[in-house]
Amino acid sequence: MPTLDRLQAELGGPEFEVLALSIDRAGPDAVREFYSEIGIENLALHIDPSVKAMFALGVVGLPTTILIDREGNELGRLVGPAEWDSPDMTEFMRSTINQD
Repeated sequence: MPTLDRLQAELGGPEFEVLALSIDRAGPDAVREFYSEIGIENLALHIDPSVKAMFALGVVGLPTTILIDREGNELGRLVGPAEWDSPDMTEFMRSTINQD
């Protein structure tokens, strides 16, 4: 989550957004507390306690990251953690944004 937060801080804007979706059933206060504990400052709060999005998107493990273009087409997905703010990943994201 912290690497996604830093990626959003660097690339976030009208052409790019990290949308972190929580499936925590404890509600928004629990997610806000978690964000605060780990220093999340740049990610908006999105919660799906019904877990319907997970099934609709075919998520088989957590965390899962899905890269989606403006038209809603899936460009790629990764199950598991990653260093989203690494120089290579940031450059990849920039090139993907510029292609779209």
